[in-house]
Amino acid sequence: MSRIGDKIKSARQMKKLSQKQLAKKLGVSESFINEVETGKKIANQGLIDRISKILGKEMNDISRSFEEQIYKEENRKEYKAVPITKTVNEVWTDAFSDVLKNVPIYDYSLNKPEDFKRLPVINNKIYGYSKDKVVYIKIQEDDMSGFRMAKGDLAFGHLTQEIQNNAIMLVEYKGIRAIRQVKRLDSSKVLLVSNGGSLRTETIETTNLKPIVQLDKLEINL
Repeated sequence: MSRIGDKIKSARQMKKLSQKQLAKKLGVSESFINEVETGKKIANQGLIDRISKILGKEMNDISRSFEEQIYKEENRKEYKAVPITKTVNEVWTDAFSDVLKNVPIYDYSLNKPEDFKRLPVINNKIYGYSKDKVVYIKIQEDDMSGFRMAKGDLAFGHLTQEIQNNAIMLVEYKGIRAIRQVKRLDSSKVLLVSNGGSLRTETIETTNLKPIVQLDKLEINL
């Protein structure tokens, strides 16, 4: 545990606050507070000032730069030397893990990501959706070209099990997965719309339709 982490934990416990309660007041995750207290992450000056205000104890005297921390770690006898650039990169990776997320890119099977795109996280959400439920879908067919969706384009969306009226979704029916516009006809039936140059529709019982991903944004592959 770091000296910073020790003092934050001590002040928090004196204030009779849990890590979860302190995290909520700061607008960060409980895991982030835990990692700061255990020395796995470094609190910046702005966060230290906010912690000081919440806990009613001055913390400014415990702030340190990345370089100072690395220097002290290197001079400990028990410290195993590693390249400085690696240590700094690891620190920055941890620092940005709460503000950036690698969003996976899948084909329709959603079995294994083909790649990732890094997107900003705001209040644990990406574009207004839970950061743990967002994905990119790589369009595999030209059967939705009438909706300006071509093979190879990337569509950002969020996982869902609910049928959204008039939404364009990745769905499963009749043993296949496909991108379709979904229109509710009544409580038991939906109309699936595709357009690969000519409009095609299929009427499906809702019980035979499995919604998987609702598509929200399209990135065109030029």
